[in-house]
Parts: sequence; C-alpha cells; structure tokens
Amino acid sequence: MSDVLLEFLSKGTDSLNQLDTELASLLETPQDSQALIHIMSILHSIKADAGLMEFSGTEALAHAGESVLHGLLARVEAVNDDTINLLIELADTLRFQVEKIAATGAEEEGGIAELSDKLRSKAETLAEAAAAPVVDAPPPSAELVEEELPEDPVVMELDDEMKEVLKDFLQESYENLDRVDSELIELEEQPDNRELLSSIFRSMHTIKGTCGFFGFDRLEKVTHIGENLLVKLRDGEYSMTEDIATGLLAMVDAVRVMLSEISDHGHDGRKLYTQLINQLSELKDHGKILDKSGIQLPSPSAVKTPVPDSAVPVTSDAPSESENEAEDTGAPVEAAKPVVAAVKPATARDEKSSANIVEASIRVDVPVLDSLMNLVGELVLARNQIVEYVGAHENTQVVAAAQRLNLITSELQEGVMQTRMQPIHSIWAKLPRVVRDLSRACGKQIRVEMEGKSTELDKSLIEAMKDPITHLVRNSVDHGIESPEQRLAAGKPAEGTLLLRAFHEGGQVHIEISDDGGGIHADRIKKKAIENGVVTAEQASRLSDQEICKMIFLPGLSTAEAVTNISGRGVGMDVVKTNIEKISGAIDLDTEVGRGTVFKIRVPLTLAIVPALIVSTGGQRFAIPQVNLIELIRIDEEDQSSAIEFIHGCPVHRLRGHLLPLVYLNKELMLDTPQQGALNIVVLQAEKCRFGLVVDQINDTQEIVVKPLAEALKSIPVFAGATIMGDGRVALILDTLGIGQRARVMSNSPDRTVSLSVSGMTEKVGKSETLLLVSTASDGRLAIPLNRVARLEQFDMQRTEKAGNSSVVQYRGQILPLVQLSDFLHERRSGVDEQEAESGLIQVVVFGEEGSQVGLIVKEIIDVVDEVLQARGKASRDGVLGTAAIDGQVTELLDVTAFITSTSGLIVNLEEAA
Repeated sequence: MSDVLLEFLSKGTDSLNQLDTELASLLETPQDSQALIHIMSILHSIKADAGLMEFSGTEALAHAGESVLHGLLARVEAVNDDTINLLIELADTLRFQVEKIAATGAEEEGGIAELSDKLRSKAETLAEAAAAPVVDAPPPSAELVEEELPEDPVVMELDDEMKEVLKDFLQESYENLDRVDSELIELEEQPDNRELLSSIFRSMHTIKGTCGFFGFDRLEKVTHIGENLLVKLRDGEYSMTEDIATGLLAMVDAVRVMLSEISDHGHDGRKLYTQLINQLSELKDHGKILDKSGIQLPSPSAVKTPVPDSAVPVTSDAPSESENEAEDTGAPVEAAKPVVAAVKPATARDEKSSANIVEASIRVDVPVLDSLMNLVGELVLARNQIVEYVGAHENTQVVAAAQRLNLITSELQEGVMQTRMQPIHSIWAKLPRVVRDLSRACGKQIRVEMEGKSTELDKSLIEAMKDPITHLVRNSVDHGIESPEQRLAAGKPAEGTLLLRAFHEGGQVHIEISDDGGGIHADRIKKKAIENGVVTAEQASRLSDQEICKMIFLPGLSTAEAVTNISGRGVGMDVVKTNIEKISGAIDLDTEVGRGTVFKIRVPLTLAIVPALIVSTGGQRFAIPQVNLIELIRIDEEDQSSAIEFIHGCPVHRLRGHLLPLVYLNKELMLDTPQQGALNIVVLQAEKCRFGLVVDQINDTQEIVVKPLAEALKSIPVFAGATIMGDGRVALILDTLGIGQRARVMSNSPDRTVSLSVSGMTEKVGKSETLLLVSTASDGRLAIPLNRVARLEQFDMQRTEKAGNSSVVQYRGQILPLVQLSDFLHERRSGVDEQEAESGLIQVVVFGEEGSQVGLIVKEIIDVVDEVLQARGKASRDGVLGTAAIDGQVTELLDVTAFITSTSGLIVNLEEAA
C-alpha cells in the first residue's frame, strides 16, 4: 500500500471520528450552526482528498453531503430528525467506503448512487425553500476585475475549536509551501520526475481544498489555477520550462503572502492577483506566455516588479507608491514586464509569521513517541542505579550531581509521558451516537451528559478502554434505564440520563458511568448465584446487597429477563472486568433499586513507568505496584500469637473489626524460608477484596520501568512483568490478582470469603472515606484524607537541618521542608517538649507531588480507617474543616488545602535557594 494511500486512510479515519463527534453535538442541539460548520469542513476535506485519490464515488458522496450542509446553514431551522438521520447515514456510508478501500484498495461502487440522489434531492429542497440555487462549489473563475478590494474582507467568526483548525491549516500550508519551493527547483533539473510532480500537486491541492471552506476566496483562486497548470504537467501535456517554473514559484510567493495576511489579520488580504491568475492561465492553456498577438514574451525570470503593500515592511528598498499604484488601480502592465513575477519572494515579516506558526507545534509519529518512552524508561533505570550508588557517597559534589540528574530525569519522564496523553473524549466521542441508535431500537428516551471530557490518559490505555466502556454503556441503555412508560409510572421524567464522568485522583484516572435507571435487584442476583452453585443459601444470607450485586462480574450471572442482541446485564461483565484488570485497573459498582447504577473504573495514567513498593522474601526482591497497595502493618514477634488467628486452618489478622486473610509470599512462591522476627504485612487490594501479603522485609518505593515477561514465563499467573533494579539485578513484578486467586482468598472462592466476614456489624450508609489518624502534641486526634497523603515517613531528628528559619531534611533527592503540626494549628496546650525528641524519631506525613513536597510533623501516626462521616461538627479553630466521631472518639478533620497553601511560599524559597 502506497504512502499516499495510507495517508488518505489515516486522515479519512480521523475526519470520520470528528464527524461522529459533531453529529453527536448536533443531536443535542439541532440548530447549532457551529456544529454545521464543522461538519461541512469535514465533508469538504474528505471530498478533496477522495478527489485527489480518484475515488470518484466517495468524492461525489461527500460533495452531495457538502451541498446539503450549505443549504442547512442557510436554513438552520430545517435541521430535524430526518435531516440528522440522513447525515448519520452519510457518515456510516463514508466510513464503510474508507474501510473498503483499506481492505481492498478500491471503493464500493454499489449502493452509493441511491444515497447521493437522496442527498442531492435534500439539497435542492433546501435551496428552493431558501429561494436560492443549490451551492455546488463550482471551480473559481479566472475572470476578475483588476483592482484591489476597497476595504478589508469580513473576517469569519470562529469558535475556539475552529481557531485550532485554522492554526493547523496555516502550519500545514507553510510546511507544504517550503516543500514545494525546493521541489519546484528540483523539478526544473528533473522535468520528467513523476514523483516530484505528484508531491507538488498534492501539496497545492491540500491548500486549495481547505482554504475554500474558511472563505479565503482569493487564496483559493490562485491555488486553483496553479493546480490546473500542475495537472497539465502531470498528464504530460507540457514539460517543465523556465517560464512555467517561474510562474509556479510566483504563485507560491503569492500564497505565502496571503497566508501571512491570514495569520496577522484573519483574512487573505485585499489584493486580487488578477494578472498573476491570467498569466498562470496563459501557461495552462499554451505552456508559455503570449501577448495579444500570440507572440511569446521573453522569460520573466529577470524582471523585477512591485510587491503588494500588505506584504512589504517599511524599508529603504520598498517600492514607491507610484509603482504600487500602477498595479493597484489596474493600470496596464507593459509587455516587457510579465505579471508572473508580480509577487516578490516572501519578506522578512512573512518569514517571521511562517516561523511562528510552524514552530508552534510539530507532528510526530506514534512509533517515535514509543521509542522515546522506551529510552526514558532506560534512563530511569540508569538514574535509579546512580542514585543508589551515590546514596552512601560522601562527596557532596557527586551527591549534588546525582540529585540534579534525578530531578531532570523526572521532568523529562513527565514531559515525554505528556506527549502520549490523550483526552478521554476520544473514547466518548462516539458514545452519544451509540446511545441514540440503541435507545431508538429499545423505544427509550436517553440523554447523554459528560463531565471531565479533557481528562487525559496514556494512548495505549485509551485503546484498551474503548471496548469495556462501550459495553457498559450498552448495558446501561438496554437494561439499566427503563422505558418512558415505566419511568413515568415511577414518578421519573420520561427521559433517562446517562452520565459519563472522568477525573484524576491519587495518581489514577477515575471513570464513572452512571444511569438513573431501575438499579440492580440483589434478590435476583442472589437467586441466580444460588441456582448456579456460586454460593449457598446460608452464605448468601450473610452478604450485603452491594456484595451480592458485585457478583455480576462473575461469568453467567445475568439478571436480564430476556436476552437481546444489544446486551444483557451480567453477560460479558466478566470480560469487561478482565480487560480492565489487564491494564492494571479495577472496576466496582454502586447500585440502588429505583435510583440507578454507577460503574466505577480506576486505571493508571500509564503502564510504562509506575511507582511500586519493593519487598524481599527468600533473599529475592519483588515489586508491588502501588495502585494495589492499601497500607503496611508490622507485628512484633512477641505479639504474633495474639495477632494471628486461624479460621478453618487459614491465617487471618483482625484489622479494625474485619478479619484480613493472610498470604505468605514465601509459601506461594515455594521459597522455603522460615519466617523469623517481626511480621511485615503488605495490605493489598484486588477486585475490592483485601488480603495481607506477608513478606520478610519491606525495602522502599521506587519508580520502576515495566518490562514484559519472556514468553516462557507469561503463563505464570503470579507475575505481571519484570524490572531492573538500581544495582542492575532483575526483580519480578507481582500480580496482586494472580496471587490472591492462587491463594484462594479472592471473591471467586465465596466459601472462603464469606467465612471471613464478621457478622453482626452495623453497615453504615453513605460514601466511605479512607482516613489517616494521627495524634497532636496536646493528645488530640486528627484525621487526614489518605488520598491527599503522598507518603508516611519516620526520620531521625539528627538528620534534620536548618535552612533559614525552617527545618528541612534531605529526602529522596530533594530538600523536604518540615512543619510542626503545632505551628500550623497553634495548639492551645503545650505538648511534647521538642528538645526531648532531638535524639529520637519523628513521624512525618508528606504532602504534594515529587519535587514540591512538604512534611507535616505529628506526634504519632495512629491508624488508617475507612469511615462514613455521617455527622460532622463545626470547626473549632483555623486549619480544620470540622469534627466527626471516628472509632467512637471525636476527631478533628485537617484542612489539607489550607496547610499546603500556607506552606507554598516555604517550598518556593527552598527551590530558589537550591
């Protein structure tokens, strides 16, 4: 497949994706003129590209659609369901055409004529209603009045999106002109080079095709006549001569001047370029320049002629007013001065405008970004090795250089990752169309709402999320939202709402798909689960409704009363869950009968470089992705007998009223090493099930580069990949889900899970929050939202230093400012004497992102709890949001935002000092 065809297919697919987005917008607001303008622009682009590739059927189809859009813009009130359905049919047919061309190299000829006739008929109807002829976009005429426009053209008002389109047009046009400049010179030396001719023709065709849409008529006329001349060259009617080359170069200069006017003023200038167009017409018709008597004029290459005012800066060598006036007023030009040279090569101002546009952005192929990402990954590995090596080095210059390398690498990593990020709207764009088609098929009325469309995540994750999200949306439409009659009977509006919401939190992307439908009936799930032998009736009786509803993620647990060709709630949900977990994500749901259902998805920002906890077992190191990490527990040797219990032979630890099943990593990996000393438990979460992983040692957290496992190891379920540590040795990355399933502590072993539930506990209703509990110097209790905490640390007081009036500590390659909790909250009672703690350990809660963090010194870190804050009291002092009863004790809630804001100046000062 040729590069030209590949470019056509790629651009066509992108255009059709944009078309789906605009049609979805038109569905919400049928009289949206901006959406109509965007749709017409897309059809115009498809028409131009199809014509260039000689796909006449696709070109005619897009052209007929463009004519309909011209009519709709004249009569916006004519946009209705029938019109939108016709445009949707057009979009579907164009997509089928592109897919057919991609598969076979040729377009589908059958079935196009009928749709083209429908579109032309619609365009004629619209034109008649508007008492205006059908706009058929004829080629521009070369017969022009030889004068300048009396005033500047009216500038088309564009929204922000169209301004971006215009910016892209200018950038692409400047790039094309630069290429045409060099290729024309090369073509003079190689007149028979067909590839050069085709490249020049494509570049000018692209400029012509887009400028007409924006209303740049003068630019379109110049490029159109130049394109006609290039056709004669391409078809072999003429060979490249000096006259033709000079004429085409003059056209390029004229186009460059007009692009400069567009960039500076929003229009293509006042100059009509009549004589240039006539001269190019002469070259097109005869291959040379003739006077009125048919005698060939001398070569124009050495002739120097005036430059349009709009393109010339005020300099000493600028042409005189009289010279300009001769052309501006249409005065005849002497035969010895052919107008082919009427446009001076681009001036300094033009070049500056071109540079500003072109330098604003560049196009980069995805494989190049993937290669950069791999190189950054290797750099992160090298950084880790260097930082580990110099950690014990006493040479301050070496340490400073390593810290600088650490900072630069982190910034470079963030920058490269940013280039791969795409807004989630690229997934959501097609969903309004999907919902519209399905709701009509089901006889329902559903409105789609979106929040957080600009939320970004890695391109690889975007691709992986398309199918799961589409499946969830189809389920919500088919079985979530009721029919209009059922909704009205239940006191709801006839139109249901499907809300798509996305946001960043805790270093992850959260995606919610919620409907205001009938919800999931737990009794139906329970009945089905008992029938299928998933749980016993006794076990099911001890599960909450939410826990029962989450069983829909198990294979075959559908509650749909009738199986349809659209979806069935439960059918395929296990596949959705599996696909999300493949990209290190998780899915959960909340549902309430009569109120609706919310599916909650969490995925990492990227899969290439992830933060991980490094642990050791049996003399080997392993990495655990932090996305699965909940908390760390240490049980001293003398307390283990009371802290570890056994139920049916399974070890558990009672953690805040719940029994936490324990999995010994050395046993699961068959590393026969006896457990000695203190017990280190890493509390992990997978599929909303928690279990404790017992390891020999907890080392540190690092950013690791994920490397795929060799083919021979991919079948081992407990490993998700590998990474290279700072000392050059390989560490395997643990698969939390695989370990839980291997140890039979996951929800697909309900007998084990149910038996570990603690009965008799009152379930609180509301949104649960994970809170970090700490104590203050005055023995008070303070709760901090755990999702605002970066890390928990413990420092020796002897490591702290003074920087001005601030206490600091060297921490993970940066200078971490430390703030006493008593200084922020202004304790009313004196607490622990800070002098007594100078030789001891201090407990620090770290906030902020890496590179701009601050540490809060607290008296003691008490616990991490999940709590539903049902009742809150008022704040008793500055720095707290209020009070709440947590674990039976009144606890203040820290205002984290106020704390970070109050310390921002301290961070800036330390960064400037560094």
